[in-house]
Amino acid sequence: MADSNTFLRDIWYYALPGHQLKPGKIISKILLGEPILFGRTLAGQAFALRDICPHRAIPLSYGRFDGHEVECAYHGWRFDAAGRCTLIPALTEDQHLNLDKFGVRAYSVQEVQGNVWIYMPSAHRGDSDAIALDVPRIPGFGHETYQSVEVMNFPCFVDHAIVGLMDPAHVPFVHRSWWWRADANLAEEVKTFDPSPYGFTMRKHQLERETVLYRLIGRKPAVEISFQLPGVRIEQITSDRHTVCNLTTITPITETSTEVTTLFYTTLPWFKVLLPVLRPLVRRFLDQDRQMVIKQQDGLKYNPSLMLIKDADTQARWYYQLKAEFTRAIAEGRSFDNPVREQVLRWRS
Repeated sequence: MADSNTFLRDIWYYALPGHQLKPGKIISKILLGEPILFGRTLAGQAFALRDICPHRAIPLSYGRFDGHEVECAYHGWRFDAAGRCTLIPALTEDQHLNLDKFGVRAYSVQEVQGNVWIYMPSAHRGDSDAIALDVPRIPGFGHETYQSVEVMNFPCFVDHAIVGLMDPAHVPFVHRSWWWRADANLAEEVKTFDPSPYGFTMRKHQLERETVLYRLIGRKPAVEISFQLPGVRIEQITSDRHTVCNLTTITPITETSTEVTTLFYTTLPWFKVLLPVLRPLVRRFLDQDRQMVIKQQDGLKYNPSLMLIKDADTQARWYYQLKAEFTRAIAEGRSFDNPVREQVLRWRS
């Protein structure tokens, strides 16, 4: 189990929930170790710029934003939403410079179903070199936005967060709660997986164990779970009456910090009414994974060799294979060849 501590590039990453970005406001974030300034114009358009003024390296987030342009706090240089420099106040009327040479890097962003996504190119490539990879969408919800969102920081490298969240064997030990998994009895799980765009999908199947929360959705709940690069998990639960979709995104902040965002889309009419009760449970569930990652760091600091077993760790193995193939495809300028093949996996959980 190799861990190179490298981030995937030339791919779309989840940036932030759209409701956090108000018109006329800016937000500074670190993504993949890069300082990025997110903003929304008064016209409602989201944008992203490198959060460093090219003049003296002052973060632009320290400056002012009037809903159209960002003004650097140090010398008043102004930049529009496309990163173009529009004004250098220190210039006299007879001093002429080509302001096109003083722009700041702009990133491509897309806002889909209430979520802001950002394209993170590698240093030697531009957005025009992007491969044909669509921003993830929740099927069946059109242009609707999420009904609930929780954001949590995992103090680890992104690979450990992803592998930990997709691991099917940890559930009865890490998530033992009266409202989720009260017993420690293990049962054999048999699931069929198929390749899907830049990832894999666990085929839709009837739930064999119905927790308290699942029973609230309706009769005969069935689930389908998909994963795709760089770290996007979509779980669809359907019953005879309703649909609940959970979008979980895992975005690297630095080599030792990862942001996990979980969002819910649902047709349940009473979902918002129960949010004050459900939200603490969701946070508790996520924090159980987070606490295990924190404990894991105590062992990782000794740089031990890590192992993956069949079949419980096959999804983790696929993740590393997908990541390696994506990197090779980008480097060689060719189409992505999904290494995942249809397979039945068996494990006890």
